[in-house]
Amino acid sequence: MNLLGAEERAYLLKEFQGRLESGVRLHFFRDGGKMAATTAQLLEELAGLDGRITVQSHNFPGDRQAIERFGIDKAPAIVLAGMAGSAEKSYGLRFFGGPVGYEFGSLVEAIIDVSRGRVDLPQDIIQELRRLESPLHIQVFVTPGCPYCPRAVRTAHKFAMVNEHITSDMVMATEFVDLANRYGITAVPYTVVNEAAGFVGALPEREFLAEVLKGVEG
Repeated sequence: MNLLGAEERAYLLKEFQGRLESGVRLHFFRDGGKMAATTAQLLEELAGLDGRITVQSHNFPGDRQAIERFGIDKAPAIVLAGMAGSAEKSYGLRFFGGPVGYEFGSLVEAIIDVSRGRVDLPQDIIQELRRLESPLHIQVFVTPGCPYCPRAVRTAHKFAMVNEHITSDMVMATEFVDLANRYGITAVPYTVVNEAAGFVGALPEREFLAEVLKGVEG
């Protein structure tokens, strides 16, 4: 049984046909859980809609080379890479947990961004982000039923597209409860910056950047 309905497939076919430019490889790290099986099927259905989307599966924690390459410490996980011929370019966009509920849209938009190799951010924000020269890790904790969470995920992913020092993750709090508890998360979207500083809310892009920079400075 397909996870994507006829209307969803028709919409995605149109979106991919009109907006994809280069290829995108979805590196999928799967454990033995039920969500991994669901996510694997979802990714294969997406790849079946457009030949420019491919999926490469990796066992977690067995595939040590790929795990070390992409810095994967939990599964299921998805890493998006742009394809220029046979060469890959990783932009630091990752999903931890199944991209289900409202976060399915975040995955679709991330695929399109990586395919195009650019994002729609104001120029002043792009310039500010490009000044960052140290590693920056942004984790956005979400839940499937949160309608506000995709905005925060999208903003974090756009930031990673601009600067190679930035890695931005969607983290499904309902799947990684211990991690959410470690950060004391009681509301989503909750964004963690460099494993320490955090803030709540789907903020506008400039405000999101200001909070991220506070975490960097702190």
